[in-house]
Amino acid sequence: MSSKKRNWKPQTALVHAGALRSGFGETSEAIYLTQGYVYETAQAAEARFKGEEPGFIYSRYANPTVDMFEKRMCALEGAEDARATASGMAAVTAALLCSVKAGDHIVAARALFGSCRWVVETLAPRYGIEATLVDGTNIANWEKAVRPNTKLFFLESPTNPTLEVVDIAAVASLANSIGARLVVDNVFATPLQQKPLQLGAHIVVYSATKHIDGQGRCLGGVILSDKKWIDENLHDYFRHTGPSLSPFNAWTLLKGLETLPLRVRQQTESAGKIADFLAERPEIARVIYPGRADHPQAAIVKKQMSGGSTLICLDVKGGKQAAFALQNALDIVLISNNLGDAKSLITHPATTTHKNLSDEARAELGIGPGTLRLSVGLEDTDDLLEDIAQALKAR
Repeated sequence: MSSKKRNWKPQTALVHAGALRSGFGETSEAIYLTQGYVYETAQAAEARFKGEEPGFIYSRYANPTVDMFEKRMCALEGAEDARATASGMAAVTAALLCSVKAGDHIVAARALFGSCRWVVETLAPRYGIEATLVDGTNIANWEKAVRPNTKLFFLESPTNPTLEVVDIAAVASLANSIGARLVVDNVFATPLQQKPLQLGAHIVVYSATKHIDGQGRCLGGVILSDKKWIDENLHDYFRHTGPSLSPFNAWTLLKGLETLPLRVRQQTESAGKIADFLAERPEIARVIYPGRADHPQAAIVKKQMSGGSTLICLDVKGGKQAAFALQNALDIVLISNNLGDAKSLITHPATTTHKNLSDEARAELGIGPGTLRLSVGLEDTDDLLEDIAQALKAR
């Protein structure tokens, strides 16, 4: 890649980075729907399997369309290398499990997506990997949880669904001091509004199903890090366990990346206006939004994020019944547990994404019976405000 290309701004990189054209010179990226690849000679096949000759071997390992997606994500994230996966949870699970072994210890922020928490709390211990969950908003809690066998830290920031923000640089510094690595799930911030690698994190994961696709079409995930870590930790795990992304989904995600800055900018602008509106409504007990001065970690938000969020967490007065009534009265905003979509979506975490947690665990995270997570889409902001206003009156 030339120096000129390395200096591309994100909007340009998201349209052009990683492009690999065939002899036909196609404008849009090609979809290489193939399982395997043909070699001119048996000797060429041997050389490629030995790594002596470049080229693709099998689409479970690598594929030209998937490779374009990985390279484009590297250009956006500022990472040396990446592996794309079949889903966001495939990315999280691979990033965690390839980094530790039986006898090792993981420290994770307790505010995690339900499935992420299951991997840390339930799956990892089955393989002899110890895990400790902490309130990630206080660096002292991370320090107290460290053991001699601590090898990995894991966090989301902002968190799902209460939009807590963790000081990534502080946790990364602690990880470096003990020879551990930090994995950051950066889904809620998007790669445009927060750069975990620049803040010191070692590994970044995304559910590309969310903002990267952004139009509710397909599943996907991606893991980004330095080339050495991927070669020594992720490479063999990825090849042999097979969480690979399909070429068609990779192509869809490439198309999503082209419009990511436009979508995230508009969604964030709308979300900020809606958060301010909700904060003034008597029916709402609490609004948490990273772009507001009253966010619990506003100073950290200002330090490490370049924008607010496309998501809002709110507590409706009247508990579950009132929260359900609000959802049911909405006309434009759809009830769905996805997020980052072009369509505005709302969900009740206590009965959906975090339903498997105990009442006590949900209370610890600030998820109450009236808590709702609103993912703001691309609809006209005034239309969304009118829809929410009428739903509040109807509840």
